Amino acid sequence: MYSVAASELLLGTAIQESRLTYLVQLGGGPALGVFQMEPATFKDIWINYLAFRPSISKSVQSIAGVGAAEHATAEQMVWHLAFAAAMCRVHYRRVPEAMPPAGDYPAQAEYWKEYYNTPLGAGTAEEYIENWENAHGH
Repeated sequence: MYSVAASELLLGTAIQESRLTYLVQLGGGPALGVFQMEPATFKDIWINYLAFRPSISKSVQSIAGVGAAEHATAEQMVWHLAFAAAMCRVHYRRVPEAMPPAGDYPAQAEYWKEYYNTPLGAGTAEEYIENWENAHGH
């Protein structure tokens, strides 16, 4: 599932969601890790996606260091960055619309807003781009 575009989207997501700093949601919310994934989303990925894709599930379990899906926990995403990245990547893998191309940060921002933050979320595509540029010294 690796591509430059996917790497950029995951990095942009982490920059936007946590500023690469916060490992738990500020204000006491449920989101966890640099990607600020909520436990409900984490659970949904395992139950409604990975359960039907054994090869991907085994890869994610291997990254998590667990022998069975039921041993993976959302709390692991706080300290296990590779596992958190794998879960974020699987989240985006579920999206039926093609991922934006590498280097198209405005399209990646819109994709993040639509499929990760969701239209109901507080973040904006403009904020994503601003945070991306600040993180990269632009």
